[in-house]
Amino acid sequence: MNKTNRLMAVIGALSVGLTAPAALAQSAEEFFKGKTVTVYIGFSPGGTYDLFGRMVSRYIGKHIPGAPTAVASNMPGAGSLTAANWLYRVAPKDGTAMGIVSQTMAIDEALKAKGVQFKSAEFNWIGRVTSNIEVHVLSTKSKGATLEGAKTAEVPVASTGPGSPSDTYPRILNDVFGTKFKVIRGFPGSTDGLLALERGEVDGALTSWNTMKSTRMDWLTDKKAVLLVQYVSTRSPDLKDVPALVEMATNEADRKLLSFAVSSAELGRAILAPPGIPADRVAVLRKAFDAAMKDPELLAEVAKAKLDFEPMGGAELSKLVAEAANADPSVVDRMQKILAEQ
Repeated sequence: MNKTNRLMAVIGALSVGLTAPAALAQSAEEFFKGKTVTVYIGFSPGGTYDLFGRMVSRYIGKHIPGAPTAVASNMPGAGSLTAANWLYRVAPKDGTAMGIVSQTMAIDEALKAKGVQFKSAEFNWIGRVTSNIEVHVLSTKSKGATLEGAKTAEVPVASTGPGSPSDTYPRILNDVFGTKFKVIRGFPGSTDGLLALERGEVDGALTSWNTMKSTRMDWLTDKKAVLLVQYVSTRSPDLKDVPALVEMATNEADRKLLSFAVSSAELGRAILAPPGIPADRVAVLRKAFDAAMKDPELLAEVAKAKLDFEPMGGAELSKLVAEAANADPSVVDRMQKILAEQ
């Protein structure tokens, strides 16, 4: 073979090499067709994480090109850290694995909680089904039924234990606003706290707005209780007359702390995918999630069950997570000091 022919052969081989990736590249439909997409749920069956994780698995598949089979699989353990760590470190990074884990994951990371082996902002956030609006319910018989009243009178409130929102939020109110909430621990769950409030054993209890409106609305209509605050950054359309925690801040330092504190409620029931998935495939999953949230059958299911439903797109959700996970060190330090005051 002469020099010219050898040169042409080399050029030809290089051309094949350069074009091979393009030839082998698959469209989303080609990749997902015949595949199974699994939504891993970081908790045992029952509860809203399981409820919404399974709901997403029922509807997202038909909106992904290639119509893959979508299934839900429970992976409980360590308050969902088992699933979060697995999704981050082990799960396939091709779009066939997604998950739903604790709404506090970004805060847990920022506070350097034991067992965290992930970077929240490095996950691919697909979308949120709903925020989790938590509210403090106060008896109208209490002198602390208003924020100003709670600054002068000691107000016993039910807590489900250290680290829980029912324990943390009253401490934050005390620190920022000078209230005198007395945290009473020992209640197994939020329902027990509500029962204690009903019996007059405490003056206040924390619960979700969804629970309140579905089981205790008569307390509000009969003026037996009031909602002191909703733990979100902006008011829910359902609660236009109840102040959102962040809007109550009177300076930038407090605003940052309160925004950090409620970021978990804003994260709510959200779907994530492992880091490292190709960007175009992440875009496909986000588009499919958005379409699923508008699916008439899903919307009918939500309406029938009277579920909270406040979807958020993946891009916006990613910004929220990054802000919480990378909180100002001074904010994290202040939060740690508040939580250390037992």
